[in-house]
Amino acid sequence: MEYFVNCNTSTLVPYTNALSKEQVQHLYRRLGFSASIPTVNGQVGQNAGQLIDTLINQAINLPPIAAPPWATWNNSNYPADDDAAGAMVRAQRDEFSLAYTNSMLNNNLRERLSFFWSNHFVTELDVYDCNAFLYEYFNCLQRNSIGNFRTFVSEIGLTNAMLYYLDGVYNNGNNPNENYGRELYELFTLGDENGYTEDDIIETAKALTGYVERGELGCEAVTFDATAFNTETKTIFGQSGNWGYDDVINILFTERPNEIAEFICRKLYEFFVHPDSKEDFVNQNIIPGMAATFVANNFEIAPVLSQLFKSQHFFDDEAIGVIIKSPFDIYFNLIKETNFTYTDTTVATAVNYSDLLGQTLFDPVDVAGWQRDRQWINTNFIIGRWLTLLDIVDGFYQADEDQFRTFAMDAVGTANQGTSNPEIVVRAIVDKLTPKGMYTEQEFDNCMSAFKIDDIPEIYYGPDYIVGGQSLWVLNITPSVPQQVLLLIKHLSRQPEFQLK
Repeated sequence: MEYFVNCNTSTLVPYTNALSKEQVQHLYRRLGFSASIPTVNGQVGQNAGQLIDTLINQAINLPPIAAPPWATWNNSNYPADDDAAGAMVRAQRDEFSLAYTNSMLNNNLRERLSFFWSNHFVTELDVYDCNAFLYEYFNCLQRNSIGNFRTFVSEIGLTNAMLYYLDGVYNNGNNPNENYGRELYELFTLGDENGYTEDDIIETAKALTGYVERGELGCEAVTFDATAFNTETKTIFGQSGNWGYDDVINILFTERPNEIAEFICRKLYEFFVHPDSKEDFVNQNIIPGMAATFVANNFEIAPVLSQLFKSQHFFDDEAIGVIIKSPFDIYFNLIKETNFTYTDTTVATAVNYSDLLGQTLFDPVDVAGWQRDRQWINTNFIIGRWLTLLDIVDGFYQADEDQFRTFAMDAVGTANQGTSNPEIVVRAIVDKLTPKGMYTEQEFDNCMSAFKIDDIPEIYYGPDYIVGGQSLWVLNITPSVPQQVLLLIKHLSRQPEFQLK
């Protein structure tokens, strides 16, 4: 796998040209989990600003997943029998997993962002182990994913999942626990060793005390206990007072706005544009421009994303196909791009396979989260990607092989649905399933070989071999076409180009 250096020197000036098919596909792969051929074709030639405004507004206005019946349950709501209780807990988690992952497939930017933030404000379900807390946490992610970052930071720190995960529930006034205070600065807002001292962490931990009342039933919402709050004077970022939770957030965003903006904008850039944000041009022009927008808009997330997504920098050729797909990208992009009919079983299988490849839903690897990009490619994972994709593609074929012909016909467009030229078909499918096609002509020839199965003599292709006024191989007629498309997709799934978005 070739790793890409960030050579993008386009600016944040708005991109005003009509969008090409390649650019629309790039947009949907980055802002969501890709899109079908009809969706992409419907936006080709459109203005980037208008399309991005639409996608951002959809994300802002989309309600979170409705609360399930168990959203406020504690342990007393479950059966007394441990095996029965365990089975119910697992069923609820499976239910919520399907609800959320189906939302990921259907809701573009909002769910792309909520998933991104779950890897920023990390918690692990295995640690806090409560379904009600899981729903509350993801509800917070969805509501704030494209809202105000300051509000987001304030709310996420008081979710029960976070209070348990980073030991807030053990942060007593007479014995402060520094875990959340440290991660608040190091991972969530400022970055490692950026604008804070060890004393700031110690004093912040004291100000965050008191959220320790856990009830007696288990899996109960944490509440504030004033008797467990540290009432000493604390000095945070040079400001002294009897500070509490809300004061910490106010002081942080008042005293360190530029550091917060630079750190968060860099993470957004690396996730949506290029994993390398340290190149001189990006470091000196793009990140500062985004950060200035973030601060000027009082830490509203939408204006920063709007500026980035509408920019010449985002649509530059150097930005396309330079991020390695995560496991969820691998499976969900294939589902969306082929427009094959999928079921809850398909989605659950993709979630399970993502787990095998190191991306476990609701359980990032540690508090720092998945490191993304190059982490997803090693000897074991690349073989796992190949084998699991083959299984999912075979499942689509066994369910309905005709949809493979439909996919090919959609790819070539109406004018070519009766083509007898296999190169038109192969090139259209390759261009749909990879960001920039194949790197070399030899690689494209290999795709052609995968498509031209041995059962069909070479002479059957093209207009020179006609029986009864009809070529012997025709895309919309020949019975072997679905199998040929299947074999081509299987071949493509093993290629380096397919691993990129």
